[in-house]
Amino acid sequence: MEQLIVIEENGLHLVIEVTDKLDVLLLHLGAEPYEPGAVTDKQKPGYRLLELQLSGEDRAEYHGRTHRATYPGLRMQYDSHLDTRSSAGRKLEVVLRDPVSGVRAVQHYQFFDGLKVASSWTELVHEGKSPVGVEYVSSFVLTGVDKEGSRDRDDKMRLTLAHNAWQSELQWRTYTLPELGFSHMTDRSSKRISCSNTGSWSAAEHIPMAVLENTEAGTALFWQIEHNGSWHWEITDQVDRLTLQVSGPTEHDNHWWIELQPGQSFVSVSAAVGVVSGGLEEALGELTRYRRLIRRPNEDNRLLRIIFNDYMNCLWGKPTAEKLIPLIDAAADVGCEYFCIDAGWYAPGDWWDGVGEWLPSEERFPEGIKYVLDYICSKGMIPGLWLELEVMGINSPKLADTDDSWFFMRHGRRVMDRSRYQLDFRNPRVIAHADEVIRRLVEDYGVGYIKMDYNINAGIGTETASDSTGDGLLQHNRAYLAWLDCVFARYPELVIENCSSGGMRMDYAMLSRHSIQSTSDQEDYVRYASIAAGSPGALTPEQSAIWSYPLREGDDEEVIFNMVNALLLRIHQSGHLAELSPRRHALVKEALDYYKTIRSDIREALPFWPLGMPKPQDDWISLGLRRDDRIYIAVWRTGGSKSEVSLPLPELQGRELHVRCAYPKGGICGLKWDAAEAVLKVELAAAPAARLIEVRL
Repeated sequence: MEQLIVIEENGLHLVIEVTDKLDVLLLHLGAEPYEPGAVTDKQKPGYRLLELQLSGEDRAEYHGRTHRATYPGLRMQYDSHLDTRSSAGRKLEVVLRDPVSGVRAVQHYQFFDGLKVASSWTELVHEGKSPVGVEYVSSFVLTGVDKEGSRDRDDKMRLTLAHNAWQSELQWRTYTLPELGFSHMTDRSSKRISCSNTGSWSAAEHIPMAVLENTEAGTALFWQIEHNGSWHWEITDQVDRLTLQVSGPTEHDNHWWIELQPGQSFVSVSAAVGVVSGGLEEALGELTRYRRLIRRPNEDNRLLRIIFNDYMNCLWGKPTAEKLIPLIDAAADVGCEYFCIDAGWYAPGDWWDGVGEWLPSEERFPEGIKYVLDYICSKGMIPGLWLELEVMGINSPKLADTDDSWFFMRHGRRVMDRSRYQLDFRNPRVIAHADEVIRRLVEDYGVGYIKMDYNINAGIGTETASDSTGDGLLQHNRAYLAWLDCVFARYPELVIENCSSGGMRMDYAMLSRHSIQSTSDQEDYVRYASIAAGSPGALTPEQSAIWSYPLREGDDEEVIFNMVNALLLRIHQSGHLAELSPRRHALVKEALDYYKTIRSDIREALPFWPLGMPKPQDDWISLGLRRDDRIYIAVWRTGGSKSEVSLPLPELQGRELHVRCAYPKGGICGLKWDAAEAVLKVELAAAPAARLIEVRL
């Protein structure tokens, strides 16, 4: 007999139908209850709960490169379901079986109390008698993402992505479907809109997330893939509706394939999925709440200590004791709380292809690096060091202690990228090496902060002990996360910054562990504004490390702009502070002093963008944080001829506000609140310039 599984949890409505033929259909996931008849009987076959493609199996329909219409996905039958509660919230598990291959699939939906978000993943258990090859398994599938409303999807649907690249991170763009070449021409086509990452930089070209708005219904569907390697999502069309499919790596897109022996199991990459009433901003706000919930509890995200790092527009990877002492003094004087010595501390000269041993250079530190680290402590700061522990340079002296089993291998050769080899964290000897380096830094040197960089992309994976290169990469990705968990268990107060040439690995597999994320290697402070302003869409504000690097020579506005870049996020201070004029030095200290008064709000606030998501081409950029009756708004003027901008604040229409320029104090800045129009007008006479505005309700 047919049955419905109806879940209403935290404002999320989920409806699953089990047909009399035991097909399992996900009819609805939305912010509003399901309307009976919204899915016709003719459309229902396209609403499958999961997709699974095994090697040697058929494909149905006109599918092109899409992953719909899979076998045994089309053949899977309902077995049972379990509706329980975990410590996080309600938990639904739906069990399906393939009567031919013997594969059992468990679709998991973990809800979270108080959030319109569910975590979704699929577990495969092979209960058959012969091995099967898995080419694709979905983590989440939803058909009918466009079913609400009467207008055509070409008119009402909007897709927002975050494009990503080195020094060009977090370029948010919103598209209609026709703008992406996906016009509504037929009930089903071979076209797909897809984002796929292949390799060990999870955010090499895109942040692993997206938001799909239905402007007619006033809702936004969002998803976030929580994996530190290869992943894939796609939007396709079938039964005259749009289908979203989210997964980890696939064979066709990412060189991933596994063979399951009888009795073996596999768990897919997990994805967070949610729906809110509202648009992009509401979706990103809900994701912010969710990201805070799943993150490892840690002191760093409560205290938001200010970091000084000597690299950017400062020592550029050439630290010495002589250069560092005056910087340490200056950083302490302005109020920094961590001091991190960046790259180069382990080698006398050029160090790029020799990394891997992680022992201090006697030439750079004739009295030993402990002398400098202790000096940092004497100034009231916590010392830090830079590492790139997942690689080994092709000329590293440590190579003498290794063999091929330490490294990624393809075609019988070690995988090399940018003069480094990729270490394989499935190897116990690699783990022992990494553990000893961390132990030495923490226990022998007294380090409390590690900037963990990662400057290569290891590509499709490794052939060692794997069914495919993508399988080897996935195993390594998970082994690295397990190693991180062990490190934090041993040293719970240690702060490890997640850095991959800036923001090339911004994902919530990593950021559920790390308290802080490097966002960019961008060297131009004006270009950094759009990256900084866009960062809270991809990670929580308190995890978003933004460089602020006043230049040796510049005016007040240059310092102010640099400081405003970071004031609503995590301050990554740098620059030659010891060589700034007294006036410019005072502006840095003023900013850091002010930051310490608002950082308790930053860790709780939700982001908003009065001018929309920022683009590098914008003349005016704005980011706001809102907590209770307090609002903080950063405004940047990067160019253009207009000296005034209007910031819409529609939710405050008709209210009297207390508005002031909070940084710099007494800074020239025209401010006018128009309560009737709900617009805050800001005037900056010249560009580039920036201000931090404080609003009290």
